[in-house]
Amino acid sequence: MLAQAFASTAGVLSGVDAQKMDGSTPCASWKVRELVNHIVGGTTYFAVTAETGEAPSGGDAPDFCEGDFVTEFNKGAARAVKAFEAPDAMDKTMKLPFGDLPGGVFINIATIDTFTHGWDLAKATGQSTDLDPGLAMQLLAIAEGFLPDDLRGAEGQAPFGPKVEVPSGACPADRLAAFLGRQP
Repeated sequence: MLAQAFASTAGVLSGVDAQKMDGSTPCASWKVRELVNHIVGGTTYFAVTAETGEAPSGGDAPDFCEGDFVTEFNKGAARAVKAFEAPDAMDKTMKLPFGDLPGGVFINIATIDTFTHGWDLAKATGQSTDLDPGLAMQLLAIAEGFLPDDLRGAEGQAPFGPKVEVPSGACPADRLAAFLGRQP
């Protein structure tokens, strides 16, 4: 599923017009530039964490938007997929800023994060949000199984917003985004 999420988001990244970097996104505190940098940098974050068992320390992150961010994303995505395919990766304890998790749980977080931020970017740049319906349904089922209400709240105060109601005909990716607190 992680490889599918990376492929979906790579398609959205390929459709980003450099002139839209200062546009707003569904994440009110981020412009398109910050979202692209988060998505691209996230691939290396996921890879390093899976490889070493520890989240990389902060630091000055590069501005991927100044270069070929699609190529950088694809390189990081390939590294992350390889890291999570290692024989012990699913059972290895991953030390993250918010707690220790087994790799099998962290890969779900990485997958949902990548796919949902791809949705955010699609929405922000006027692309279709009807992304990989089968994967979106799988990720929605996973999110519904592990996202407690105490992680929901206002932006900047909680990792996820309150659930948003969607029309019955909403595509699966829009339903996932709404479950995670986005306005489809």
